[in-house]
Amino acid sequence: MSGPAEQGATSRPPVLEGQAGAQQDPPPAPETGARARRFWSARRLPAGITALVLLVLAGAFLYDVSAVRAGRRALGWRRTLARQLAERPLDDTWVLVGAGVAAALGLWLLLLALTPGLRSLLPMRRTHPDVRAGLHRDAAATVLRDRAMEVAGVQSARVRTRRARAKVRAVSHFRDLDDVRTELDAVLTDTVRGLGLARPPKLSVRVRRPGRKG
Repeated sequence: MSGPAEQGATSRPPVLEGQAGAQQDPPPAPETGARARRFWSARRLPAGITALVLLVLAGAFLYDVSAVRAGRRALGWRRTLARQLAERPLDDTWVLVGAGVAAALGLWLLLLALTPGLRSLLPMRRTHPDVRAGLHRDAAATVLRDRAMEVAGVQSARVRTRRARAKVRAVSHFRDLDDVRTELDAVLTDTVRGLGLARPPKLSVRVRRPGRKG
């Protein structure tokens, strides 16, 4: 048997957005041709770190500018920074390093802002306009593994679920391998269809004999 990470052992339920009323009309037929929308991550940690850094920098500059306006001398770090910016050439090593770091951080923030994230959450078909549901990859992998273990001849099974493909690796200790593979394809195809995913992953099934001990 494989480890928990590969088998997707988890008990997390599907994620729901919105609530349906206590008494609703029968749900319409699942959308077959609509594009599935992925769930977007809130990105709280990157947004919080960025806001905190900007707050500290803005507060430091505001305090120093206010002190200068009140008749005090500018702090040493700001005088040093202004002198370095005025004297250092643009092709200086530290200037290039600082520009590269700033550009990398900016690209990282843009990437986080333009990508949905939550890759471990598979969107499900919408049967009600006010409800969105998602199934975790680990939960889907667990269901597929359990169904694979019910097939006669399967000794162990590993399942790795991605957004577009589910890889199933099974070990069969009896029965013909082609028969086991055919039955696994049929059972798992029906299982994937029953998960209710908006974009069902394609199955990749491989069956082999157990290795020799010793």
